[in-house]
Amino acid sequence: MDLVPLKLVTIVAESILEKKLVEEIKRLGAKGYTIVPARGEGSRGVRSLDWEGQNIRLETIVPEEVALRILARLQEAYFPHYAVIAYVENVFVVRGEKYI
Repeated sequence: MDLVPLKLVTIVAESILEKKLVEEIKRLGAKGYTIVPARGEGSRGVRSLDWEGQNIRLETIVPEEVALRILARLQEAYFPHYAVIAYVENVFVVRGEKYI
């Protein structure tokens, strides 16, 4: 079995950003994504009110150059204005052609 090295980009953000983030990552080269509800505690504390909405965890597996474009766009347009975090991990996938 051949394994292809790629990057897993994980973005945790306010759910209100879901549509915009999906559009952004696809425009920047992501072929697909997974979104699940997320909750937790971070530097901004725990959300305690429903009107604040929930967080989402958006994951996409992409080539390194796409991962870097996504992170650069987040840093430019989202980090200064929204509760967003992002990180990248090395992954090895089967059927790598699905992600390139």
